[in-house]
Amino acid sequence: MRGAGVDAIATISPRSSGRGSGRVVRVNDQEKLGRVLVVDAEEQIRRALRAILHPRGYQVVFAESGQEALVRAVDQPPDVVIMELDLPDLDGLDVCRELRSWLSAPIMVLSARSAETDKIAALDEGADDYVVKPFSAGELLARTRALLRRAAAVDGPPPLVSVGDLHIDLARRRVVRAGKDIHLTRTEFDILALLGRNVDCVVTQRQILQSVWGPEWVHDAQPLRVHVSHLRKKLGKGSAHRYIVTEPGVGFRLSAPGRDPEAGDG
Repeated sequence: MRGAGVDAIATISPRSSGRGSGRVVRVNDQEKLGRVLVVDAEEQIRRALRAILHPRGYQVVFAESGQEALVRAVDQPPDVVIMELDLPDLDGLDVCRELRSWLSAPIMVLSARSAETDKIAALDEGADDYVVKPFSAGELLARTRALLRRAAAVDGPPPLVSVGDLHIDLARRRVVRAGKDIHLTRTEFDILALLGRNVDCVVTQRQILQSVWGPEWVHDAQPLRVHVSHLRKKLGKGSAHRYIVTEPGVGFRLSAPGRDPEAGDG
């Protein structure tokens, strides 16, 4: 491993992350600081990160590929993710974007890529920090603590959104209505997921276009209208299945059929 030696580190003040597992367990007078998902194909890096993190109270979960990282994040929700961009199956930027679409835990990129363009791309895709290999153990630990401190008071949307009998699994990109799977294209799911993270709230056309297609598409709403039409057909015909409500001149809202969010629960 290129210069990533394990430095001698001073005692770390125990903190709870407040996200992911949120567990604090007393072990030999040292508190468990949270669960760290390490995503890296190199065994030496994984071994070094375990030697750095585990003795200081972090529970470390490993993934060697992008697909494995997505599965681990669902099955063992992390308090922080430390990931390489160069993975054997998926580009790390795609994995970062996918995680950020539903995971609220902070993401630190720890990569051999040092170009400014790579750093900007990772941060734009949802990474919270970027560290270039080789790295200092002391700096890595300090940055991890900083991410957990900033994340402690923030709660993200749940990975599973339910609206009536419609269930959207943001992590597994699965949609079920009345017990039956609904197969969506990637774009259709991205639109529905964005609406699902803002249930009963209007999401503007501009917000959807920028999030799903990119800033260069914000002035062309035709693709959005086409995809929403396809979505409605797949979710079910008739007013009893109209989950996506059009707010004329503004955007769209995801609500349970027949429910008026302005009326409240009474």
